[in-house]
Amino acid sequence: MAAAGTTAGPAGPEPMPSYAQLVQRGWGSALAAARGCADCGWELARRGLAEHAHLAPPELLLLALGALGWTALRSVATARLFRPLAKRCRLQPRDAAKMPESAWKFLFYLGAWSYSAYLLFGTDYPFFHDPPSVFYDWTPGMAIPRDIAAAYLLQGSFYGHSIYATLYMDAWRKDSVVMLVHHVVTLVLIVSSYAFRYHNVGILVLFLHDISDVQLEFTKLNVYFKSRGGSHHRLHALAADLGCLSFSLSWFWFRLYWFPLKVLYATSHCSLRLVPDIPFYFFFNALLLVLTILNLYWFLYIVAFAAKVLMGQVREVKDVREYDAAEAPSPKPSKAE
Repeated sequence: MAAAGTTAGPAGPEPMPSYAQLVQRGWGSALAAARGCADCGWELARRGLAEHAHLAPPELLLLALGALGWTALRSVATARLFRPLAKRCRLQPRDAAKMPESAWKFLFYLGAWSYSAYLLFGTDYPFFHDPPSVFYDWTPGMAIPRDIAAAYLLQGSFYGHSIYATLYMDAWRKDSVVMLVHHVVTLVLIVSSYAFRYHNVGILVLFLHDISDVQLEFTKLNVYFKSRGGSHHRLHALAADLGCLSFSLSWFWFRLYWFPLKVLYATSHCSLRLVPDIPFYFFFNALLLVLTILNLYWFLYIVAFAAKVLMGQVREVKDVREYDAAEAPSPKPSKAE
């Protein structure tokens, strides 16, 4: 294991690669790392954890308390804010039941994405324009800037809450099991990248993913509000249509274009070039690859839905992740309910 990182990067940002270059260089770097690892195995993993993982018990406790705090805050917001709003706006019963979940997620992801956008574009962090820079000056146990540590605490505790919420608070959908896997993988990535000081990569990953969730929940909220009070509201219908289009485009651009060509290229290829024998190289890249596969899986839902719209099988925007009413299992009630 290398004990020290690089002290400087190249003169300017490295050009973003093509998909072919990503596969060729990333696969080549992974094979070279596998061939060059003489003592790979559980013993090396154990030593790597002991030498490079820096995560204090108080930090884990703070993460758990944050998850409990999000759960309590959602219960209170649902009971005191979202449900009274749905009743006041006279939403249809089915829409009124689903609106609080979307409103809660929309507010969180909007705030979380805005903060990560500020870190990447409102500060001196060069990670978006120069992704390999996430590994410049990397050293084991390096100090984490407070602004990035705050983002990690908010996101990590939220995904801890989201695992519970998927099981006991959210409506059950076709891909809820896949969503649960996504939350677990994301939480493991957040905690482990914090412990191994790969926090710079983490901020870029969160920025590239949260924008799609903002647009998804915005679209769903407008779907719920377009038929309320016994009348059809064209403004909400138009916002839902535009939101659906924007969501589809941003999903591909952020998660299937920028994410692999910026993040996966940096972690699979540039990381070894800048920090030879970087700890847990295969572990983190495997998790990021799983995240990519999940993004592609959900993109197939988007494509299938768009095809139905074009063929006239669907006349309006709706949540394609949901079961039909006849086949839907009853959602598990939350304690607030």
